[in-house]
Amino acid sequence: MNVERLRILRELADRGTVGGAAAALSLTPSAVSQQLKLLAREAGVTLLEPDGRRLRLTDAGAALVLRADEVLGALDRATAEMASYSGSPRGRIRVALFPSGAALLLPGVLDRLRGSDTQIDASDEDLPASAVPTLLADYDVVLTHRDDRAPATAAPRIEVFALMREPIDLVLPPDHPLAQQDSVDLRQLADERWISVRGGFPVDDVLLSVAAVTGVQPRVVQRINDFRVTEELVARGHGVALMPRYAVVHPDLVRLPLSGVRAGRIYELATRPGAHELPAVAAVTDAFRAEAEALELP
Repeated sequence: MNVERLRILRELADRGTVGGAAAALSLTPSAVSQQLKLLAREAGVTLLEPDGRRLRLTDAGAALVLRADEVLGALDRATAEMASYSGSPRGRIRVALFPSGAALLLPGVLDRLRGSDTQIDASDEDLPASAVPTLLADYDVVLTHRDDRAPATAAPRIEVFALMREPIDLVLPPDHPLAQQDSVDLRQLADERWISVRGGFPVDDVLLSVAAVTGVQPRVVQRINDFRVTEELVARGHGVALMPRYAVVHPDLVRLPLSGVRAGRIYELATRPGAHELPAVAAVTDAFRAEAEALELP
């Protein structure tokens, strides 16, 4: 089978539409469609079927996408292996990171790679863990996060490993009645006004536990994904919030651990299957591991 046609099929699987695959590959939609028809002829089976106004993969098409990942991954590894004979791991690695994780880890990761032939093109992508398969269409490595009671992010076409755990605490203004306590029981929070994040993110998952324990649906007055904005709102008395422990930087806020519920988020690194065998990708993931370990977080 033609390798470039396998690449087109993989792009279709990643992007979901012929138009999306065409844009990613700088081709016309008609050229993509023609190449996919030729690939189906080479394979001897139907790879795509109509789904309304779009196309979807048949079972055979989905199986071939997995093999396309293997073939294209092997070619990438072969290219990297040949390059390694000329010196240290080289490459420009595209990395997607959620913003607060980037603030905590990215500076140190870049420090660790300084002077090497491996470079990072970093982009902040404030999306839930469910978006990882889509992000891997454009990035080599994705730093994501999930509630520590949620299952590990997993899918047939991605590899994930846990990097670190960060507790999630209650954040209060200093004059709040609970601010002098050492910790807070969830039942004490039933009547609070909450500033939360959009649904699907770890902080909101913990807030759902408040409802489960207290039997009272939390009264969310604002949903803000930027923690700097959240801090300012809490400091001005517009509500209380749950925030990852190491994202809290406002000097006037009181941070208290929760009792009665396990509250935290797990940092995960995701790649395509086998990508860690590429020296430059391995250099980046190793730098993330080393930085997480060096933080010595309690």
